Amino acid sequence: MREGKIPTARKVPCPQCGEDSSALDWSRNRQVCPRCGFHKPIGAYYRLSIILDPGTFQELEEKLEPADPLNFPGYPAKLAVREEETGLRDAAVAAVGKIMGRKAVCVVLDSRFFMGSMGTAVGEKVTRAAEYATRRRLPLIIFAASGGARMQEGIFSLMQMAKTAAAIQRHQEKGGLYISCLTHPTTGGVTASFASLGDIMLAEPGALIGFAGPRVIEQTIGEKLPQGFQRAEYLLDHGFLDRIVPRDQWRAVLGQLLALHEGGGRA
Repeated sequence: MREGKIPTARKVPCPQCGEDSSALDWSRNRQVCPRCGFHKPIGAYYRLSIILDPGTFQELEEKLEPADPLNFPGYPAKLAVREEETGLRDAAVAAVGKIMGRKAVCVVLDSRFFMGSMGTAVGEKVTRAAEYATRRRLPLIIFAASGGARMQEGIFSLMQMAKTAAAIQRHQEKGGLYISCLTHPTTGGVTASFASLGDIMLAEPGALIGFAGPRVIEQTIGEKLPQGFQRAEYLLDHGFLDRIVPRDQWRAVLGQLLALHEGGGRA
């Protein structure tokens, strides 16, 4: 790089509209395209930093690491690469903190780590976070972003669907509030388990949400799917979601919901 050149002046194309914007504009806009509003996936720690009140972040179960129960060839090496690239031990970060002065437990899946896939460590972290929220009578907020179950862990990965769903149910049976926040993409076993069980269901604009992808469904049923099928806007129109929340509004919306459900109980 030439001396005096500003790194943030480089142009970054939008994956959706193809238009270039400066890296600085992307950063100022919280990784949302300044031209078309496309919400680029973001990391777990960054998302927590723009939602939680400054100075209130306290990570939970940060030492949990993925196992290799099947001795899957090459899996440990790939995990090491992902950890080096992202600074994460696995695809989920759990924390307790405050949102506009109200305490909550938050879990965020990070698609940079094996596409946010759910293995034993991710499932355990979601489960322990839900149990922590239940014990402390705190609201639970989960931001999902996932390609589904992690194939390298086989049936042990699929078992996490039942485990996480059961923990969420116990939390709700005790009167705990669970807000599910779906981001792009949320698919597979995560959609089929804890991501779809929220008392309140929210999503980011344009997020792909479903079990199988549109192309797989079209090939299976032999029919063309409706325009926008499985996108957040389509699901809102068909009653699956309660609201679509642009990235710059998450903190305000969640703060308002926590205020309405003071103490973590459902209305």
